[in-house]
Amino acid sequence: MASVCFYFQVHQPYRLRRYSIFDSDSNYFDQYRNGQICRKVARKCYLPANRLMLELIDRYQGRFRIAYSITGVLLEQLEIYAPEVISTFHALAQTGCVEFLTETYHHSLSFLYNREEFFEQIRLHQDRMEEMFGQRPTIFRNTELIYNNDLAHYIRELGFKVSLCEGADHILGYRSPNFLYRPAGISDMKLLLKNYRLSDDIAFRFSNRGWAEWPLTAEKFAHWISQVNGNGHVVNLFMDYETLGEHQWEDTGIFDFLRRLPEEVFKHPDNDFKTPSEVAASYEAVGEIDVPYMISWADIERDLSAWLGNAMQSNALYELYRMEEQVKETQDEQIIDDWRKLQISDHFYYMCTKWFSDGDVHKYFNPYDSPYDSYINFMNVLDNLRSRCRRARQREKEPVEYTAG
Repeated sequence: MASVCFYFQVHQPYRLRRYSIFDSDSNYFDQYRNGQICRKVARKCYLPANRLMLELIDRYQGRFRIAYSITGVLLEQLEIYAPEVISTFHALAQTGCVEFLTETYHHSLSFLYNREEFFEQIRLHQDRMEEMFGQRPTIFRNTELIYNNDLAHYIRELGFKVSLCEGADHILGYRSPNFLYRPAGISDMKLLLKNYRLSDDIAFRFSNRGWAEWPLTAEKFAHWISQVNGNGHVVNLFMDYETLGEHQWEDTGIFDFLRRLPEEVFKHPDNDFKTPSEVAASYEAVGEIDVPYMISWADIERDLSAWLGNAMQSNALYELYRMEEQVKETQDEQIIDDWRKLQISDHFYYMCTKWFSDGDVHKYFNPYDSPYDSYINFMNVLDNLRSRCRRARQREKEPVEYTAG
């Protein structure tokens, strides 16, 4: 049997406004641009894609099944700028055919810098998912599928028994991503590995007329899936939700492709669709995967160089997380919230200087002319946040004056 596991990452960051060293306004985020982009992506992707998913679930009477991880920072923006999207996600949740996964609320790199903060953001995200959709997620996916052995051991201690991971060739070697594996040294946890070739056929190559397999039809793709029968258990198709209608525009035929895909997949009697929890419950792990160093699903390197590939990124992240104690000591909810929004991984992605093969990906909704502009802008904001922390602590130390009545 070959199961198809569709997982979609749904995320948009809070983008910073232009912020000079002389600026003293604590409103760091470009609300106009954030609202504009959120509404645009809602119109082109979230609304038509959600309607299509509801249509497919209804047409195939629950046999079509999918999973999402929606970041907390996107949910906040949708509530303000496109609340109609929230209602369609509610409708999807009520079908019983959709699973919501958990990650860091702020789509952050906190695991690399502060485990306590990492834990807090996971709990914030789980609470929000349960509050909004009636599901408390039990499957974990870290920001951008960042993973190593240490992460597996940490999240197992938090109670997670299934995690998503990139099926990188340099980790798998001769093995196939179409099986489940165990993390190194953990017997009761399973890993679902992204089949990056088939995922990227949809996410990146679908509209590329120079690709040897263009045009990609539902029949052709379903045939590739069926070839896994006897050579694997599951095809994990993990991608950004914005693939549908935003990265691959509607006129490429991406919605028609997905509309026809289940019918073609079901033509093989042994094929089905499963959520990550159902995959983990259906299949045993066939071996152990040892990942001693960090991997991710980003760029051709599948490592952390998209966020930590140069001195600017390393410095910005170090200075940001170095503030954790002084930020939380203020007990100021707005300061803490702003600090956490500055952890959104996109801020550091915009500072990336790798422009060759992955340049177009890094330019996606990038508000800066250069990575250097991004770094300077971010550090100006961080300097202002540091000043706010100092003033907040000074106010706490000031004696309270009492006036005789």
